[in-house]
Amino acid sequence: MTTKEKMLHAVEELPADATIEDAMERFLFLAKIERGLQQADSGQTVPHTEVRERMAKWLK
Repeated sequence: MTTKEKMLHAVEELPADATIEDAMERFLFLAKIERGLQQADSGQTVPHTEVRERMAKWLK
């Protein structure tokens, strides 16, 4: 599915009373998911053990 098709689909799923801000928020959300999936596919992820270590430091 092309980016344009994804955007059109996202707009079609919005309620009739959705604002431009609602649409922009949805587009940004979908773009972040897409970027995250691309990063995961290319191996740009943080190992689970490292995440646990980081969280332990943050929660001190």
